[in-house]
Amino acid sequence: MREPKNVSPTIDKHLRTVAKALTTGAPRETRTRRTLPDFDAIAWVAHRLHKVIFSIRGPLGESAESILEDVDGLLRPEVVCAFVASGSSAIQARTRGNRALVALFRGLPKVQRMLMTDLEGAFERDPAAKTRAEIVLCYPGLRALCIHRIAHELDRLGTPLIPRMLAESAHDSTGIDIHPGATIGSGFFIDHGTSVVIGETSVIGRNCTLYQGVTLGARRFDRNADGSIRRGVRRHPTLKDNVTVYANATILGGDTIIGKGSVIAAGVLVQESVPANSVVKPGRVELTVARARR
Repeated sequence: MREPKNVSPTIDKHLRTVAKALTTGAPRETRTRRTLPDFDAIAWVAHRLHKVIFSIRGPLGESAESILEDVDGLLRPEVVCAFVASGSSAIQARTRGNRALVALFRGLPKVQRMLMTDLEGAFERDPAAKTRAEIVLCYPGLRALCIHRIAHELDRLGTPLIPRMLAESAHDSTGIDIHPGATIGSGFFIDHGTSVVIGETSVIGRNCTLYQGVTLGARRFDRNADGSIRRGVRRHPTLKDNVTVYANATILGGDTIIGKGSVIAAGVLVQESVPANSVVKPGRVELTVARARR
């Protein structure tokens, strides 16, 4: 390793000035804390949990127990750090972090069972899938859903920061944005997946299918008397069982319910409830075909 070059006094002075300015200009919530959870560690945890849940055997031949020990060693200090960053004392953070991790690890078999139904849903609904191994290794929808189901458990257990960081690690690697607060039933399939957005208060029933570019979003943001955004209220739609939403469709609103067995066609904007077994499609579009100029 090369020795670092000496910094000239002039440059050193500028660096100190810039460092002070950056520290002062940062958000108070980040600059007044000693540490915050490490995003790279959380992303690696997501990768390791995906591997152990689907029993992916690599050339190192790691056992499930050794992977879980690795996950615990990586995740535990980050969870404790998240609780401290959210206002808990060090003792409270260790207690709450330990409780959350014990509950998470105990719940992993249940998460795995849900993901097996998601895997079967993908295999049954995508003729391009040759094997289940192909889906596990290559389908971004299943990877994003695996991380979501873990993040959702931690979110349900009241763990701060870490669920959103897990969700963003999936977003980074798959292009699929699922808020950890979203409730998703078994047998869920996201085909292709790029640019899918599922908001915090979305509720999705069993055996639903979304294609690329679908948004389950908010129609508006309610505000308090002082003008601040009201948090913790239903803003996102509900999809009942067996709903299919095709590419680039947008469904908005906390009071919007898509009835069981309905199909939402590509490119449609839906802002009101739809009865069961409906087909929602855009109006007829006139196409004009002209001879290409030479």
